[in-house]
Amino acid sequence: MLTRLAIRNIVLIEALDLDFGRGLGVLTGETGAGKSILLDSLGLVLGNRADSGLVRAGEDKASVTASFEFAALPAPLAELLDDADIEVEDGEPLILRRQLKADGKSKAFVNDQNVSMGLLREMAAHLVELHGQHDDRGLVNPRGHRALLDRFAGADTARVAQAWSKWRSAEEALGEAREAVETAKADQDLLLAHLTELTALEPQAGEEARLAEARADMQKGEKLSGDLEELRHIWEGSDSPLAALRVAARRLDRIAPEHPLLAEALGALDRAVIEAGEAEDKLQAAAEALVHDPQALDAAETRLFELRALARKHRCEVDELPEKMREFRAALDSIEGGEAELDALEAAAKEAGARYRAEAEALHANRVAAALRLDEAVAGELAPLKLDAAQFKTSVTELPEERWGAHGLDAVEFLISTNPGADFAPLAKIASGGELSRFILALKVALAEKGGAATIIFDEIDRGVGGAVASAIGERLARLAADGQLLAVTHSPQVAARGRTHYMIAKSSDGTVTRTSVALLDEAGRQEEIARMLSGAEVTPEARAQADRLLEGV
Repeated sequence: MLTRLAIRNIVLIEALDLDFGRGLGVLTGETGAGKSILLDSLGLVLGNRADSGLVRAGEDKASVTASFEFAALPAPLAELLDDADIEVEDGEPLILRRQLKADGKSKAFVNDQNVSMGLLREMAAHLVELHGQHDDRGLVNPRGHRALLDRFAGADTARVAQAWSKWRSAEEALGEAREAVETAKADQDLLLAHLTELTALEPQAGEEARLAEARADMQKGEKLSGDLEELRHIWEGSDSPLAALRVAARRLDRIAPEHPLLAEALGALDRAVIEAGEAEDKLQAAAEALVHDPQALDAAETRLFELRALARKHRCEVDELPEKMREFRAALDSIEGGEAELDALEAAAKEAGARYRAEAEALHANRVAAALRLDEAVAGELAPLKLDAAQFKTSVTELPEERWGAHGLDAVEFLISTNPGADFAPLAKIASGGELSRFILALKVALAEKGGAATIIFDEIDRGVGGAVASAIGERLARLAADGQLLAVTHSPQVAARGRTHYMIAKSSDGTVTRTSVALLDEAGRQEEIARMLSGAEVTPEARAQADRLLEGV
């Protein structure tokens, strides 16, 4: 709840520190005293648009600080703080501060940590709920009506949200599988053609290198074949160099014993014969190795061309063609396997959809029953608030399937008819300012809302009413504030008398400077202020006596 509000240099407020407690707190004062300044200050620290006109004349900046304390932080608020890396220890106050400069620039802080205005506004939704004369938020906004009805019904919406999530996941998996199978089917003929072409060629890993090497060898043999043929003619025949060496060796062998030098010459000649024989063997081996087979060369070149052409076609290396074959075969196999998987995914999606519909229909039935109870509860509050001619209805309508979601099947909206026979219409479109505030009060009392904002503020909910209606409003405000904190800006003495705490707002001037001040009234001060509210400018003894009766009657 809101425990402290500190205002510095806001319009007519120079410096103001207000402490608040539990229960119903009422704020009163003469018209123009500055009650709206308090609400504007609170709105500023809760993230409302900054207006440089709020800065007190002659000052260069203003600030508002609001302190909130909780037995335990509400879960949504704790989550927001955690996401923003703001730590709040148990029992530690949550302090919001807004600084505003005269040029309109502003900064926001939470526990002295600079934050965005967006975060401040998100937090504000869980801290303060303001209902004013022209309120278009909170209970008036249809976007929140479904959640309010679910809270009133005690509905377990998490089950529907979980069922929705599982259904969406199952449908997405089914959609992805269908797309994959349809894509594969569309490419099936092309896949078959590619696979047939590759299978006919049967490329092997490393084949390109082997073919290229064999082709190079055969091309080399083709180039050397002429030279080898000429050498063959030289080394073969009766006048070949080897034959001449052998004849010479035989002749020298007969005369070598006659002289040592001839023996040495014979040894050298024998070695030459041996070397020449080895050369002849090498030439023969080379000729056999480099033999040219035109058909084999053509075959190697043709296969190498085909392999490289396929590699270009599939935009890969030749050695990757075997893997391409496996990919095409797997894609074709997946078509049959994918169709079998589709059957299983369709069954899963159908089951998840049926489970979601069952949970959502149960929630729908709960909402319809709760709507009747809420209508009855609100109807019981209308007559005492001088709205006895009005009717309230909670509309629960099933949405078309394309608008179903984690929230279920329904759209929920609070409708009213202000006169007998008039059509029902949205709350904000029919109710006048005073009626709207009283309708909201009736709703708040009927909903006995749990998990809403920590502090509720009603701004002049009693405008235009008095007597028994004002007493009814005061009684309901006190009832609503019994287990929490509610602040009411009021002109009604009947409402003011119900306050647990009473603040009087006053404006004073020394002829030069005008200031707004706020005082927490004691019992005597409360009696005097309520008497003023009853009698006007001059407080009469009768007004004081009436004030005593109002205070004693609560």
